Amino acid sequence: QGQLVESGGGLVQTGGSLRLACVVSGFNLDYFGAGWFRQAPGKEREGVSCITGGDGNTYYADSMKGRFTISRDIAKNIVYLQMNSLQPEDTAVYYCATAVRPRRCLSEDYEYWGQGTQVTVSS
Repeated sequence: QGQLVESGGGLVQTGGSLRLACVVSGFNLDYFGAGWFRQAPGKEREGVSCITGGDGNTYYADSMKGRFTISRDIAKNIVYLQMNSLQPEDTAVYYCATAVRPRRCLSEDYEYWGQGTQVTVSS
């Protein structure tokens, strides 16, 4: 069975940056799509950014465009999320997920999940 392990979360001030990493084992990112999702207290899980398997096309939620960048290292099977200009509303648990050919950057399209990493942005 595969595994996804996130790291890189923490406490940062408004305007700061963090880089999240998701080490994926058991799923080849050259074939599996991957995505980052987040869930704030009292809110539903939302798609942050996703990248397709193979050609590596990317998707960003509107509020993340221009601030976040998703990337992957196929050789190491790691997915990254570079987050810049962080705001208090970005505070959430961030999850990495993967699936075979997910059609959308929505949590219901993803099958395998990591445990999440907390990101807290102080004002």
